[in-house]
Amino acid sequence: MTPRTDERDPATPGMTPDAWLREARARLEGARLGPATAQLGRVEEVGDGIALLSGLPGVRLDELLRFEGGQFGFAQVLDRTRVGCVLLDADDGGTAGVRAGHAVTGTGDVVRVPVGPGLLGRVVDPLGRPLDGRGPIVGDAMEPIERPAPAIADRDLVTQPVQTGVLVIDALFALGRGQRELIVGDRAVGKTALGVDAIINQRDSDMICLYVAIGQKNASVRRAIDAITARGAPERCIIVVAESASAPGLQWIAPFAAFTMAEYFRDRGQHALVVVDDLSKHAASHREIALLTRQSPGREAYPGDVFYVHARLLERAAKLSPGKGGGSLTALPIAETDAGNLSAYIPTNLISITDGQIVLDTKLFHEGQKPAVDVGTSVSRVGGKTQARALRDAADTLRLDYAQFLELETFTRFGGMPDTRVREQLARGARIRAVLAQPLHTPLRLPDQVALVLAVQSGALDPLSPAAVASFRAGLPALLDSQAPDLAQRILRTGALTTDDRATLLALLRRHAGGIASPQAGVVG
Repeated sequence: MTPRTDERDPATPGMTPDAWLREARARLEGARLGPATAQLGRVEEVGDGIALLSGLPGVRLDELLRFEGGQFGFAQVLDRTRVGCVLLDADDGGTAGVRAGHAVTGTGDVVRVPVGPGLLGRVVDPLGRPLDGRGPIVGDAMEPIERPAPAIADRDLVTQPVQTGVLVIDALFALGRGQRELIVGDRAVGKTALGVDAIINQRDSDMICLYVAIGQKNASVRRAIDAITARGAPERCIIVVAESASAPGLQWIAPFAAFTMAEYFRDRGQHALVVVDDLSKHAASHREIALLTRQSPGREAYPGDVFYVHARLLERAAKLSPGKGGGSLTALPIAETDAGNLSAYIPTNLISITDGQIVLDTKLFHEGQKPAVDVGTSVSRVGGKTQARALRDAADTLRLDYAQFLELETFTRFGGMPDTRVREQLARGARIRAVLAQPLHTPLRLPDQVALVLAVQSGALDPLSPAAVASFRAGLPALLDSQAPDLAQRILRTGALTTDDRATLLALLRRHAGGIASPQAGVVG
């Protein structure tokens, strides 16, 4: 029976048999028939997230490879007879179901990740796959994780500030948009907290924030995510997680993938902040991959290219010129030291690559000084060029005064009664130390920071005991908002403080300090 031409084919809804036949003929006519060649490799050895392959002489470095079971990896080492491939999913005993003898082919492409506004507010793995159970990721494009750093001619001066909300950093080691500032210290001294505080403080700014967790415990990552969700602006954040149980390949590509996601916004004239937690574990995963692929070990068993790996990553952080849109990418990499040894291999490398370092000291941390920033060894090589003028003027001699106090405090521990001038310096220094202490996840606005520094430098806090400085700081934001809202807004808007505004603010601060000191009459710091 010949079917009618207007009858619908149930297998192809909406298409008649004649239309289907025409489409099939068009496809056949457009098909390219003839012999074709393809390079087919074989898995020689596999284990611990690494596969050694043979039979792929034309494969390129970092090329994405596909195994017969659908798994993927990328070429990390090219030898004459073998290719060292890093698996991107290695949960089954470090093999991801890949077995010796399996076929493998090159894709001609590199590892790519989704980019775009669709990732904002999401928690993803280094390949851009969702980890938050909120459905698939819809990206604007797929971009390679390895991209060249902006050329010198495409960069601009770093002049715009990044307010972290942490007084000791914003007042003494100011950061700028496009800067790379290392956060370094021993284990569990508050490195992650500083990075998370910087992200939280961008809730009122225009910066897009990315937090990259590399080899961290699930509990640590969860605490960071909860803090950002509760106190920050999670709708403008991207969390990239490569936990400690992840494949070495995923941990290795995590920071590169995050920088690619951030560059999408930078290249469109926006501003991005990337906190990498941490590059010490990334270096360890790089060393693990290198040793498994039988590369020659160097100092501390790291391969010779570990410096280049981190340099090419961090060089992607930059402030672009107006001709390139004027966007910026700021990097806050974190590194861990062992017993405060800043001269170890990886910390030394990262210090030489970055534009400064915030050093956290274990001794200060255990003494209760949090954040435990060592002002003697910390530095920002951009510093005052990006600092708000009001804060720069108020903190003009703050670092010198604090350093002198620490030295005098050390000497007076040997005994003896210092003279009146030294006692006054010690009392002022104790209040500076109390001002620089700050509770966790409570970033300060720029007007609050200016007021605090102005108060301690002008002597307004001298009537208070160091313990009472916390009460002074806690009531300061409400005081400014209620009694000097216009002044606070001018500082936020212009970053400057006129002579009249300075006098008004000082009078307000002295009254506020007097109200706190009156119940504590007779208390001497």
